[in-house]
Amino acid sequence: MVLALDLGTTAVKAAIVSPQGELLAWDAEPQPLIFTPDGGVEQDPHQWWATLTRVVQRLLQNNPELRDSVRAVSCTGQWSGTVAVDAGGEPLGNAIIWMDTRGAPDIQALVGGFPSLMGYNLFKLRTWLALTGGAPTRSGKDPLAHILYLRRADPARYRATYKFLEPKDYVNLRLTGRFASSYETVALHWLTDNRRIHKIDYHSTLLRYAGLRREQLPDLYPSTARLGELLPSVAEAWGLPSGIQVVVGTPDLHATAIGSGGLSDFQAHLALSTSAWISCHVPFKRTDIFRNLATLPAGIPGRYFIANEQETAGACVEWLRHIFWGDCPPPDAYAQIDAYAAQAPAGADGLRFSPWLVGERTPVENPDIRGGFHSLSLQHGRAQLARAVLEGVALNARWLLDAVERLAGRRLEPLRLIGGGANSTLWAQILADVLNRTVWQMAHPQMATVRGAGMLGAVAMGWTDWTSLEQHAPVQAKFIPNPTTRRTYDALYREFRARYRVESRLRRWSF
Repeated sequence: MVLALDLGTTAVKAAIVSPQGELLAWDAEPQPLIFTPDGGVEQDPHQWWATLTRVVQRLLQNNPELRDSVRAVSCTGQWSGTVAVDAGGEPLGNAIIWMDTRGAPDIQALVGGFPSLMGYNLFKLRTWLALTGGAPTRSGKDPLAHILYLRRADPARYRATYKFLEPKDYVNLRLTGRFASSYETVALHWLTDNRRIHKIDYHSTLLRYAGLRREQLPDLYPSTARLGELLPSVAEAWGLPSGIQVVVGTPDLHATAIGSGGLSDFQAHLALSTSAWISCHVPFKRTDIFRNLATLPAGIPGRYFIANEQETAGACVEWLRHIFWGDCPPPDAYAQIDAYAAQAPAGADGLRFSPWLVGERTPVENPDIRGGFHSLSLQHGRAQLARAVLEGVALNARWLLDAVERLAGRRLEPLRLIGGGANSTLWAQILADVLNRTVWQMAHPQMATVRGAGMLGAVAMGWTDWTSLEQHAPVQAKFIPNPTTRRTYDALYREFRARYRVESRLRRWSF
């Protein structure tokens, strides 16, 4: 069996996964975010490890019959974060996570200059696109922005740093004592030559652009490589036998693509987690700079996948839960939100919701745009508020699907639905109607990421292959578009796109 670990943004998960990708047991625990006065978003790496230890110990104590069958550990985690560590592997302060934008001025200074296109120096942009398939996002949410921010705002910490690691790689360091990463994990540093998919490495020109040294970054391996044995101290603390192998692993977007069961090219999935994305594996390297989309190295070695992200999906529902119940929500809060939404018709009686609560990345990069409710009236209550939130996220996903299918060069159907939001059958039907696509609700959709980590670990250990895993992917239910409701949503989609144009102009004027 594989012990799969998932260091998520808002929760830590651990699961025991069979060689066929079956979830045998799992556990989870929430973890907090730290918001700094200057707009940063951080987490404590020591707290990561403490939470992970509790979750694993509880999982193994509750499933003693599986403990001795564990032969490998495979980790995934939130992508696009930065942990600065010293030579002993100790973190030098909090981790900067993917929501942090404090490095935006540093990135804009790096990428700008005459002649310019969309804020990018044309000569640098051409080099980044040719080598990496993309370019640093001007919003400042990439790890490269985090590193440049530390160099400017905390030079002592920057100078003391031995390696800058992604969150997953920090966990692997604690598991094995090795400073290492994988080809696809470091893609958002925009420092690697991704043209030779089987042999990716840092590129001297890109390092020179950023003013970074190669030795500040970890060595790179395929995601299925074995880092070595689990440290005896960790095995003892967690209650595991000795000799367990640790797999390099892959970030959450890549692990989710695997855990969705869509392992062949163009087998797409839609993830409804804190954020949302639509992706699939593809056989080519391609970029759409106008819609902030690119194909980047995948968690499956030798493949690419379509990388994108919409900033808030499940986070909008969490925000609504807080609006309804404050800091004391009922245990079945999400089920109640679903029940409220089911009471309102398609279109939420005229109430509209834009889900851009922390800006947007794709298909537009706009960190300044903000969302909210529109056309709110005295007749609207919890039913309309809940329905409008689910519909607003779905309309945003349709905007993304248009862009993703354009990049893929084909219609993507069915869409495998995963993530915590995929537990809602109502939301699944709304998505089928809004997107006009058959939607497959995968079994245990909220566990797709940790399941994907386990599946990757099983392949790395030689126990199975990708084809066999795709054949075993369990589908819980299938949702077909309703033609009547779809016509309503076609009209709402046109209105949604028009609202973005108005809101973006208003934001520009307000600044």
